[in-house]
Amino acid sequence: MRLDYRDTAIWALLAVIIGLIVGGLDAVFGRILLAVSSFRTDHFYYLIPFLALAGLATVYIYQRLGKHASKGMGLVFSIGQQSDETIPRRLIPIAMLTTWLTHLFGGSAGREGVAIQIGASVANYLGDLAKVKNRHIMVMVGMAAGFSGLFQTPLAATLFAVEVIVVGSIYYQAILPALIASLVAAQTSHFLGLEKFSYAVSKLPTLNLLIIMKLVVIGIAFGLTGFIFSWLLGKTKARLGTLLPNPYLKIAVGSVILSVLFVVFDQGRYSGLGTNLIATTFSGGPIFAWDFIVKLLLTILTLSIGFQGGEVTPLFAIGATLGMVLGTLMGLPLTFVAALGYAAVFAAATNTFFAPILIGCEVFGFSLLPYLFITISVSYALNFNHSIYTAQKIRQMQKLDH
Repeated sequence: MRLDYRDTAIWALLAVIIGLIVGGLDAVFGRILLAVSSFRTDHFYYLIPFLALAGLATVYIYQRLGKHASKGMGLVFSIGQQSDETIPRRLIPIAMLTTWLTHLFGGSAGREGVAIQIGASVANYLGDLAKVKNRHIMVMVGMAAGFSGLFQTPLAATLFAVEVIVVGSIYYQAILPALIASLVAAQTSHFLGLEKFSYAVSKLPTLNLLIIMKLVVIGIAFGLTGFIFSWLLGKTKARLGTLLPNPYLKIAVGSVILSVLFVVFDQGRYSGLGTNLIATTFSGGPIFAWDFIVKLLLTILTLSIGFQGGEVTPLFAIGATLGMVLGTLMGLPLTFVAALGYAAVFAAATNTFFAPILIGCEVFGFSLLPYLFITISVSYALNFNHSIYTAQKIRQMQKLDH
């Protein structure tokens, strides 16, 4: 037991250091990304023609400099599953730079993938310096710090890190250090000027049988949307890899098509993170019935041809805009259903349960908890064990002898 307490104390101390470093890096990455996105919005027509060049530069950087780092999130998951691989420190600047390029020139992608890789890289390095044997614990601590520093949702980040690696298993030993790192990272990034998105949902329907039935229906829609996103992303990546095995040709051809589509579909409305759609949703701006579909397809195409970034923020946007449509159809408060979609599509696409519930609470208020629990229970059940993280493993439950 002494060894266990000693290990916990070491992990907790390292978690503070990890939180400070990762929170600082997240702040730099996040603030520059927001500035890049704002610049793209103001100069969209001047930048979108060069999306193909940004794509070629991305492939070149990973081909010539990335080496082992090119495995990205797959490498992070591999170590989290207790492999003996290492994360090269070059992963941090490469992931940051190529994601900035994606967003500067108009690609539709997220940002959490970079933040998680930043956190995992820092934690892995510090764990090696401290000669920590449980490197997979350190990687989870780093993942939590990266997620929390970017979104400033420490509770959700903690649960996300310990449940996403292997579906059906929660690494309880990692919860305390992951929580410490998450809290420190969130406070650090906030102190350094990275703002958190939050919106207090005030119009909540009375929870009765009719409302529960409606929550089940919208949960089905959110779950199938998350499943379609993750399934189609995997299929598209595989199909394009077969049709265009040369990565330079694939991203060049795909970028030209994307550039045209971004211009045709409302002059860049679907470029970038999707935060513009989220802001419009919760500020009462115009949301179209096709917003979630177009954002879903353009994000899949952007990531499938080789651009870097992530999927989570676009998933938030897809869920929120779909929620506005479903809210209208079901006669429910629109921002209420949008908030549920924000979390529930994320749950289905990542094959996680507890983290999406908590992210919904931390962003929209804990009064939403019972509604989130019901909706996400349904959406999570309907993702058919598909995930945007292809390296995610699923725990095989042993059959009981009768």
